Amino acid sequence: MRASSVPQPEPAQENAPRRRTVLAGAAAVTAAAALPLAAPAVAAARPRKSQPHRWRTAAIGGTGFVTGILFHPAVRGLAYARTDIGGAYRWDDGRARWTALTDHLGWDDWNLLGVEAMAVDPAHPDRLYLALGTYAQSWAGPGAVLRSEDRGASWVRTDLTVRLGANEDGRGAGERLLVDPRDSETLWLGTRHDGLLRSTDRGATWAADTSFPAAASASGQGVTLLVAAGRTVYAGWGDGGTALYRTAAAGGWEPVPGQPPAGTASSKVPIRAAYDAGTRALYVSYANGPGPNNQTDGSVHRLDTVTGTWTDVTPVAPAASDAFGYGGVAVDANRPGTVVVSTNNRWGPVDTLFRSTDGGANWTSLKDSAVLDASETPYLRWGGETPKFGWWIQAVAVDPYDSRHIVYGTGATIFGTRDLVRWAPEIRGLEESAVRQLIAPPSGARLLSGLGDIGVMYHESLTASPSRGMASNPVFGTATGLALATLKPSYVVRTGWPSGGAAGAYSRDGGASWQPFAAQPELAASAPGPVAVSADGATLLWSFIHWDGTKYAAHRSADGGATWAEVATFPKGGTPVADPLDPARFYVYDTDTGTVFRSTDRGATFTPGAGRLPSGDVQFRIAAAPGRSGDLWLSAKDHGLLRSVDGGLTFTAVAGCQASHALGFGRSAGKGRGGYPAVFQTGRVLATHDDVAVLRSDDAGRTWVRINDDSHRWGWTGEVITGDPRVHGRVYLGTNGRGIQYADPE
Repeated sequence: MRASSVPQPEPAQENAPRRRTVLAGAAAVTAAAALPLAAPAVAAARPRKSQPHRWRTAAIGGTGFVTGILFHPAVRGLAYARTDIGGAYRWDDGRARWTALTDHLGWDDWNLLGVEAMAVDPAHPDRLYLALGTYAQSWAGPGAVLRSEDRGASWVRTDLTVRLGANEDGRGAGERLLVDPRDSETLWLGTRHDGLLRSTDRGATWAADTSFPAAASASGQGVTLLVAAGRTVYAGWGDGGTALYRTAAAGGWEPVPGQPPAGTASSKVPIRAAYDAGTRALYVSYANGPGPNNQTDGSVHRLDTVTGTWTDVTPVAPAASDAFGYGGVAVDANRPGTVVVSTNNRWGPVDTLFRSTDGGANWTSLKDSAVLDASETPYLRWGGETPKFGWWIQAVAVDPYDSRHIVYGTGATIFGTRDLVRWAPEIRGLEESAVRQLIAPPSGARLLSGLGDIGVMYHESLTASPSRGMASNPVFGTATGLALATLKPSYVVRTGWPSGGAAGAYSRDGGASWQPFAAQPELAASAPGPVAVSADGATLLWSFIHWDGTKYAAHRSADGGATWAEVATFPKGGTPVADPLDPARFYVYDTDTGTVFRSTDRGATFTPGAGRLPSGDVQFRIAAAPGRSGDLWLSAKDHGLLRSVDGGLTFTAVAGCQASHALGFGRSAGKGRGGYPAVFQTGRVLATHDDVAVLRSDDAGRTWVRINDDSHRWGWTGEVITGDPRVHGRVYLGTNGRGIQYADPE
């Protein structure tokens, strides 16, 4: 699975009401009853409920796995793309960019941002169908099917009773959703654990097709693909035994005669299939696992649907020294016998596309003559000089109106060509980052971001991909920490999962360039966690958490990372927070015990402050208000929002706020620098809106205004949010698969 952030479920409570029905007063009283005594909170006045904002997506360019690409066979320039955690998109050919289609999905629908499959109707060009569901595990909700009559501009939704797995193994297979070629009212949906579903009312209702012969498994891949070949529907099966079925003339389903043996590793799991109407041939790609990882064998086979003859047309057979599977397959609608297939998980020679113009008798590797231009998205160089042709290539498509226009999805982008030689990302508008940290500095970069899978970015512009690409020296995978010295903002530190080098680094020019720490604790390579830097940049605190959740002691450096010492009194695995004004002060919230710990000796020792606070959730977090010492805000999810003005000794519930998930600060609304910073959060304030929303307060939490709308919700947004210290009202919001969203008041 991709490195996404998954919202942690709330502890189960008997007879617990739904989140949006909890009374404001009850929530405030419950929270206050468990807190150390402090001055009573000011009662919340009823504010203006919302303020229109112009929302945009900061440009990076992809950054995530594009699992499917589908050209409409009857409309020039119309295409769709799906992603594993970031929704679906429609290609705008005139603007040469993608338009997001699922940003309207809200907080409670976070599990629907992963798109398991998509389908178009060749006879009805405006119809589009999406099968949604990110995880098929018991802790995730059931999936849903969206259907549109206007190419995704608006939707009608049907909730399913089964779960789908768009961010699980096999997510690049497909498509698992199909409009029946004999009847536009009939749709088929292949599931992982619940067999084959059928709808006879264009997706409004669904029922299991009991005639489908394969037995569903609670842990298998189930139906991996559905494809139409003339008036016949073919279904791939990924759980052993017969791997390919087709609709029978007499009704029901039957195994396809003569198919490659499923007991052979190279043809165990059917991944993709494409039908060449000109030659009436069906091409099927296979691997020994669903992918995108752990495939070591595979093949490509062609079925003559007229004679029933199968032919092995594998371009290159995998070997022990060159192990990989096959992934995407596409045919050229204008040139019968022309087919393109992709390798997958080929980490040695690197994955490629093979193209044949004679039905698979001969193949050419398009990578061998490719000229790659990643100048529009420099991060694709991955800290090196040149980009790779790709990896995790399981989605390939040939434009039915332009034989030389081929596109393919990778684990980070969509590459396209118009001449079979020059390739460049066709990715504008498609942003799929899972955002972990955001800092809007007072000068220099517009924004610094820490991201899942692709480390840290320095955004000198919000409308162009960062020119420096990924922060290098060293290159990280997922960023785990990003911090700025508030009294010396040119000094920035970052931590993350190393790509063969150090797990921590510092910058003296605001994040434009980096140097690795001279040394690091032994834990750093296997358990890098969040980091904090004192206001003057003299002290570093680094916490350590293994990927499995195991927490370790934090370490401290007073010499810029040259030496480190364990801090025994720091709660293991906690997130350190530096005081914005006092270099001697640090804070950490122990989510295990519900206690804030404080340091007044530059992080050398910590002592307990306020206790009996909400506990049991690692996503509870504190934030320090800029320009003030000891002014702390605690986001405790459905326990509400709490504030301390005495450095964490006592906390008071912020009245009227029923839930707070992520919180940050921006420029004050007042003239000059004397006003209180604007406070931004993703939370729930019933006086403003009845669900989790993006909110701003210009009066220190007394009143709130909603600043997003029902078209801009992006599923789960509980990781990070911040304002801009230079522009009042500007907000930056981290999503879990839709990149960095930012907005200004209209």
